Parts: sequence; C-alpha cells; structure tokens
Amino acid sequence: MKTNLTRACIAFAFAILSQSSFSQNVTTPRPSTAASVSQTVGISTVNVEYSRPAVKGREVWGALVPYGWNVQGFGNNKEAPWRSGANENTIIEFSHAAKVQDKDVPAGTYGLFFVINKDNTGEVILSKDYKSWGSFFYEAQRDQLRAPIKIRDAGTSTELLTFDFLAVDKNSTELVLSWEKKQFPVTITFPVDEIVLANAADELKGTKGFDWRGFSSAANYSLQNKVKLDQGLAWIDQAITQTKNFTNLNIKSGLLQETGKAAEAEKIKKEALTLATEAELNNYGYQLLGLEQYDKAIEILKLATERFPKSPNAWDSLGEAFALKGDSKNAIANFKKSLALNPPDNVRANSEKYLKQFGAL
Repeated sequence: MKTNLTRACIAFAFAILSQSSFSQNVTTPRPSTAASVSQTVGISTVNVEYSRPAVKGREVWGALVPYGWNVQGFGNNKEAPWRSGANENTIIEFSHAAKVQDKDVPAGTYGLFFVINKDNTGEVILSKDYKSWGSFFYEAQRDQLRAPIKIRDAGTSTELLTFDFLAVDKNSTELVLSWEKKQFPVTITFPVDEIVLANAADELKGTKGFDWRGFSSAANYSLQNKVKLDQGLAWIDQAITQTKNFTNLNIKSGLLQETGKAAEAEKIKKEALTLATEAELNNYGYQLLGLEQYDKAIEILKLATERFPKSPNAWDSLGEAFALKGDSKNAIANFKKSLALNPPDNVRANSEKYLKQFGAL
C-alpha cells in the first residue's frame, strides 16, 4: 500500500512533468488555492504567501503531515520539515529586520517551514531558499532561523489551512497557522521606535527636510514615545528655525520638560500660547482633557474665550471642560454663553445636550 508521503512524491513528480510536457495548457484553478496575508507593525510589514490545502476528512497530524523531521523519498532525499502549506514554498517577507521567537532575522524573504511533534512541541524554520517547491530540496545549512514553538490545540476545526495575525501591539504581532485542530503560533517583534526614527532621519534628507512639518513631526514622535529626546530637540530647533509657531514651540516645551529643564520649558510654553490660533488652543485643551488634566485644560480653554470672546465654539469647549470636571455651575454658564452667540448647528447641539443633562434647558 502506498503511503501518503509516497503519493505526495508521485503527485509532485507528475506536476513537474505535466508543466514541462504540457506548457501550452490554459490556466486552471489549483486544488489548493493561493492566498496571502499581511500585517503592519509600526511602519514595518510582514507578508505571507501560501497555498491552502483542505482537510477533506483526512487524518492530518502524524499522517498527512508526519511528526518530526522526515525523509520524503524525493529531491535530495534528506530529512526535511513540513512546508506549512501546499505547492511552492510558503514564503514570509519582512520589510525591516525583526525578531522571530526572540531571534534576530534580517529584512528579506524566506521559506517558512514547521515541525510538529506528538507532544505539541515544534519548530519554526526560516530558509534562505524561498523559491523551492515544498521541502523536497530542503538544505539545513541554508536556514536563517530555527526556533522552538509550542503548538496549541484549537477549540474548533479549520478546514482550509489559514495564516492570520491574531494579536498586534505597538512592537509585535503573533502570526498563527491554523489547520484542522492545531495552531502554530510565531511571535514577530520589530524595534519600532528605532525603525521610525531611522526612517525619519533618512526622509528629512529629502524633500521633507525643506518643510518645518517634517522636522516637527519627527520631533513630536520622539516626544510622544520618549525616545532619543536629544535628537528630538535638534529636530524641533530646525523646525523653529524654519517657522516659529505654536506647534513647534509646544513640542519643544514638552521635550525640555522631559529632559528635566522645567523652567526653560515653562518659558517656551508661554511663548507658544501667545502664537496659538483659536483652533490650536481648542485642540490643545481637548488633548489635556483626554489626559484628564482638567484644570490645565480649563486654563487653556479659558484663554481661548478671552482671546476670542465672540466665538461660540470657545465657550462651548470651556463648558465641556467644566462638565467633565464635574463643575455643573460653571459648565451651565458657559454653555448658555455659547448659545447666546448664535452658534452653528453642531456647537448648538453640543451645548443643548449638556444643558439638558444638567436640567438647565
């Protein structure tokens, strides 16, 4: 009786002969359809291209996919891992250098293989030979990475082999192969801050370096993520040299605060506020509200009403700040002031909503 492995070898050989003998055939669908999936982490991408075999009622683990490393009886006749799909290599591409299962992997394209053992231990393998067909010609010395993984039992069965990204955070993602009732998880991590700032430095040598917004956005990333603050200060100084405005001075104030220069930061903040437009004061006030810094937000939004007293939106925003703080008396007064200035529909709706909540309308 022929084994599944022997059948696979015969099918492979037949496929190769068919391609060479009948190269003029029209294109028809493959039984294991092609698929791809990608995920962005920071500004980096991971892309997987693969073919999707179906279970079709077959015994998969230990049968269709043998346990451990196996000699396939075709190709170079060496022990090889599972190709993690069908047809050509499953391939994985990293736009930037990453860590896979906490091991360094350079940017590039690799063949993606797995090994499964009876006890649900396993391995993930990345091979530099990504253009091969399956793992018939696998060469261990061409491995870029070999790392252990813990295979999971899934609660439900997946008929078509599927790759997906089941978890994503700022710096990492979990790539998971799901088939039948098994999941093969692989953790991929990028040094996102390092990549973003290195990319910013490169971009600022081009056309983006001719506009203050480029330097300002790079400095703001440094501030918001608290990384390379000295570089952030250098970038924001370059932005200020091009254009002195509220945005740039506010970012510099934040960077100075983070580097322990509180007095200088306060001085720059005051200068920034003198240059702020109504929209900038409003946006800054809402940023502070988002951080639950209610007193600081009220201070900024009150400044907006003093500088732009005929703006119904300024009074509405100040009313909302008092409302979020829990000061209903001042909130009601400011919402009524907004309504007295004949506000646009969206501002009127917001003021009336709060006044109804307070029973003042």
